[in-house]
Amino acid sequence: MSEHLTEIVVFTALFLTVSGMGFVAARWRRPADLASLDEWGLGGRSFGSWVTWFLIGGDLYTAYTFVAVPALLWGAGATGFFAVPYTIVTYPIVFLVLLRLWSVSHVHGFVTPADFVRARFGSPTLALLIAVTGIVATMPYIALQLVGIEAVLKSMGVTGHLPIVIAFAILAAYTYQSGLRAPALIAFVKDTLIYVVILVAVIVIPLKLGGWDTIFDSAKAKFAATPAPGDGILLNTGSQLQYITLALGSALALFLYPHSVTGVLAARNRDVIKRNMSALPAYSLLLGLIALLGYMAIAAGIKPIGTDNNTIVPQLFDRLFPDWFTGVAYAAIGIGALVPAAIMSIAAANLFTRNIYREYLRPNAGDAEEARVSKITSLLVKVGALLCILLLDTGFSIDLQLIGGVIILQTLPSVAIGLYTRWFHRAGLIAGWAAGMVTGMILLYNVGNPVTGKPHFAGSAFPLSKLGLDTKMTVYAGLLALAVNLAVALLGTVIARLVKATDGDDATRPDHYLADEGDSRLKDLHLVQ
Repeated sequence: MSEHLTEIVVFTALFLTVSGMGFVAARWRRPADLASLDEWGLGGRSFGSWVTWFLIGGDLYTAYTFVAVPALLWGAGATGFFAVPYTIVTYPIVFLVLLRLWSVSHVHGFVTPADFVRARFGSPTLALLIAVTGIVATMPYIALQLVGIEAVLKSMGVTGHLPIVIAFAILAAYTYQSGLRAPALIAFVKDTLIYVVILVAVIVIPLKLGGWDTIFDSAKAKFAATPAPGDGILLNTGSQLQYITLALGSALALFLYPHSVTGVLAARNRDVIKRNMSALPAYSLLLGLIALLGYMAIAAGIKPIGTDNNTIVPQLFDRLFPDWFTGVAYAAIGIGALVPAAIMSIAAANLFTRNIYREYLRPNAGDAEEARVSKITSLLVKVGALLCILLLDTGFSIDLQLIGGVIILQTLPSVAIGLYTRWFHRAGLIAGWAAGMVTGMILLYNVGNPVTGKPHFAGSAFPLSKLGLDTKMTVYAGLLALAVNLAVALLGTVIARLVKATDGDDATRPDHYLADEGDSRLKDLHLVQ
């Protein structure tokens, strides 16, 4: 550990500085009272373009992304680039959807996607399913933020679970105190550090390794020498369909996650969302540069610590940069875990409070009680996420992230399509959700990995040969499950209409989906200007 002393000092200093900002954030744009979900959980719904840019960027581009995407390219080749097209196409897809969600949520005071579903379809049961789905899909995502911190700590020679426990205890404390204002303020530092570190890396590292020709030649040589079939620096024919469907499925899923919705609902008005959805693809350029670190690690001859491929990027910086800059890079990855973890825990807590606690346990709970319960729940969510990492191996947790995408996609008919049409009957949507979930779990159960020897739940690439097709192609399990979901929802709706089953009342009106800041239709949410 002594040879990493400078790195540890720099990492610790930056980590503690940012943590201090998290506590100070309670005074930033402070309202008269934080005791409501609108203030604690959504920052007063008052964030402008710059704050929203950093908040959503910090929310979506996590510490896991910074270590796992290049590690995937290092180990599997071109398939790891799926993260780049999916983050490009997702913004045009969700542009109009999020505008409608923001408006109707501000008219009615919705805090979660399940709030909207409850009002749109008049179904507490469907809203409960959406809430539980969001919580289940988010929990492993929070846990995966620890992967980045673990990789950094290993690279600095720090072992044991105590440092991770301390880091998340600090996170839990300032999130409890400051709510969404904490990650919003920290995101400025996090994103700045990431941009600086990556831009320096893509300039300096190629110069040290002999240029981009050398880097790509080294990657090509490595994959050509790999005995197991797989991708090289180009996709093979068997993985192209998986690449396309995984990118599309991931794009559809990204803004269905509760933490993504939380970042959007905190925006001040529709123009803020328009500007951000137009500009956020700039992060995809950064992501492409991050991905190339995997090929740089091949050219530099980097090996992971033990079997943990997530240490590839930290090891690359440790090999090629002075200790002080490596410490900065480690801090960028560590701090990159704090912002999304905080937002995710807040979003999951809001789902429990609004759509389980208030709906079924305390219907008469006031704003202050809601905020208090959400704060406590956010602590429990972090404890649960921490236990996932402490008790399960990292590889299993990574598989959980892929499963999480399949799970959250099953909310698309109720949430995304529901923003445009109420044609689907609530009974059909419930049946479709159940069918999609069962299908998704069956498909994932049948995904194995012959390299690791794991027979089930070893990824999301479902072999089409298991459907009786004579092909070696695979497809993203989430899209297949979503197709079954939609088919059953459509059939269920037709049957419900034929038997004249009672449908729920729609509490929304067409004009609610177009309301903007200053509109008399907006609910008085005590916005901070």
